[in-house]
Amino acid sequence: MDTTKIEKNFKKLTSSNKIFESVLMIGNASGDFNFTREYKRDIDTPMLMASTTKLLTTTCIYALVQEGKLNLKDELSNYLSKEEISGLHVFKGKEYTFELTIEHLLSQTSGLPDFYLTGTKPVFSKVKDRDFSYSFEEELEWIKHMKARFIPGTKRKAYYSDVNFDLLGKIIEAANASTLQEAYEKYIFSPLNLKHTYLANTESDFIPHTYYKDQRLYRPLFIRSCYASGGGVTTARELMIFIKAFWKGELFDKTFFSKQAQSNPLQMSFYPIHYMGGYMKITASYPFGKKYTLVGHSGSTGAFAFYCLEKDLFIVGDVSQIASPSTGVRLAMRTVLAAE
Repeated sequence: MDTTKIEKNFKKLTSSNKIFESVLMIGNASGDFNFTREYKRDIDTPMLMASTTKLLTTTCIYALVQEGKLNLKDELSNYLSKEEISGLHVFKGKEYTFELTIEHLLSQTSGLPDFYLTGTKPVFSKVKDRDFSYSFEEELEWIKHMKARFIPGTKRKAYYSDVNFDLLGKIIEAANASTLQEAYEKYIFSPLNLKHTYLANTESDFIPHTYYKDQRLYRPLFIRSCYASGGGVTTARELMIFIKAFWKGELFDKTFFSKQAQSNPLQMSFYPIHYMGGYMKITASYPFGKKYTLVGHSGSTGAFAFYCLEKDLFIVGDVSQIASPSTGVRLAMRTVLAAE
């Protein structure tokens, strides 16, 4: 493969005054093609997964469904108490909390609001200024004081919200009778022999830094609070191992993917990203050129892990910049288009 254009794109990205560290890895399913570029870090440097963590949570859900411990049609109220979730989803005066299913949460079609970027006091506006922690119970209270976006399962509608996956984390714990870290270990880390990937949840867990513009951010309290929606830490090398196993069916029956009829577009701020059963779907193309499909996930820190179906390429990396998380997505898209 001619990697000249890929190298040019990476050099252009890292020569800008907006990116201070970055890493990019590309590989194919057979393993006979590997390409790596590093900028002030390497493929074994710990990195924040941010929302790429959602792929770990998705893996556990599908593994538990495969074992018969869960059903995607199960209602949220089967796993969390009525007192805990009552009032979570109210749309135009009517409560839909007890109609929410695992499938709604997994596909971001619950209609639950987002506390990270929206609301009267978005979490993002606070975390870039200071470190703080929050509990799952506090997260639910934030959501209860916000307006739901639509009725669960409304056709052609999806709304990205971290609470969907944090609720899935609690469902995993209930179904597996374990902590979420133990579930990750059982279904992902141990089978793949990942030694440097973990859910950050204790004071002893190392928390990597990231950047907001030119400010180096270290937010251990916040990262340890992010739980099933964004609390993962990994390296580019191990993220590549994981994303290959995820799409090749090594962790669960990959026919789960073929059973998903359609993707749904997320809110406009996420354009052009669509969402499916626990992962993002993006179309990359030059004007009037051939289109390529990327499936996987990105995170608010600029971490990403995608698979291009048409070219059989896996692409992982990080741009470490929360002021512009879409930069990681654009790097993945440009990498696919440049791969010849």
